[in-house]
Amino acid sequence: MFERLRAMLIKEFIQVFRDPRMRIVLFVIPALQTVIFGYAVNMDVRNIPTAIMDRDNSSESRELVEILSSSGHFRITRHIDNDSQARALLDRGTVRVALTIEHGFSQQLARGENAAVQALLDGSDSNTAGVVMGYLGRLSNAYNTSLQLRFVQRHLGSTPRIGRVELASRAWFNDNLDSPPFYVPAVITNILFVITMLLSSMAIVREKEIGTIEQVIVTPIRKVEFILGKTLPFVLIGYIDVALISLVGTLVFNVPVRGSLWLLFLATTLFLMSSLGIGLLISTISRTQQQAMMTAFFVIFPAMLLSGFAFPIENMPLPVQWLTLLNPLRFYMVIIRGIFLKGVGFGVLWSQLAALATIGVVVLLVAVERFRKTVA
Repeated sequence: MFERLRAMLIKEFIQVFRDPRMRIVLFVIPALQTVIFGYAVNMDVRNIPTAIMDRDNSSESRELVEILSSSGHFRITRHIDNDSQARALLDRGTVRVALTIEHGFSQQLARGENAAVQALLDGSDSNTAGVVMGYLGRLSNAYNTSLQLRFVQRHLGSTPRIGRVELASRAWFNDNLDSPPFYVPAVITNILFVITMLLSSMAIVREKEIGTIEQVIVTPIRKVEFILGKTLPFVLIGYIDVALISLVGTLVFNVPVRGSLWLLFLATTLFLMSSLGIGLLISTISRTQQQAMMTAFFVIFPAMLLSGFAFPIENMPLPVQWLTLLNPLRFYMVIIRGIFLKGVGFGVLWSQLAALATIGVVVLLVAVERFRKTVA
């Protein structure tokens, strides 16, 4: 058995690394993708392009504009004169917010009346628009507080001492609420899933296309040995990619690895069982490499979207949440974020590991059973 398996492994390694360009695809491209995606995948909303239409042009209106500009969230890029300019800028996507301060703004404040400010937002990106609305509300509340204090000082001569509530908050595990510590581990997961899925999904069907499957059929190698021989080289490649991408994430983005590396190794093993098993199952049911690749992509993108990579699973409809229980990416995403950011151990992650092991064993057994040593 071991001699047959060793021969199969040697054959697969030669097949994978025969083309020097393949080595670049397997080891260089993932590192570059981690750097690119680590910078590109960023949900922080800063420097929002903003147009200002200040029809009041008073000290109060200019102060409000200065508060927005100095907050770091808004970048004043245009000063406009009419509503048509605001609509044109929003239509072209030149600005995300168009703020209008009407005539009489300062006079209404002086009379103690409510002074309305209109904010037109680009709602094509609903997530960003919601965050921008929150920023505007928070800054307007701060400006209102400042106006009230100045009013009291003018009429009473000094501000009375009153107690107030101070909220002392701290973000656990990610003090500065930066995006890279949250997204880089997820990028590692997605890249690993894509690479191993594509490689394994074309492993068996490639033998069919080039005609070497007949040579395998006439050998005494068993189905289990054949599947192991197809899987183990990609497992080793997966380990190397995880180590390489983790190193890039740590050095470039300062993403900490607070947990156990041995637990990361175990979780990666179980995840590779799942991803490679799904790829091999696709390979057994496909007749051509093109068909296998298209099928793999139909699996990869839904799996990534339903993994909690960018959208919380808790916000999804209940039937979709149940569907994610079949997704190995969901469980590995929780594990790798827990190991990298929280430093949690087996006692916390055992249920995720058990789910990965179950999915991996089931899928591999189905792939072995599906493989037939026949030419049909």
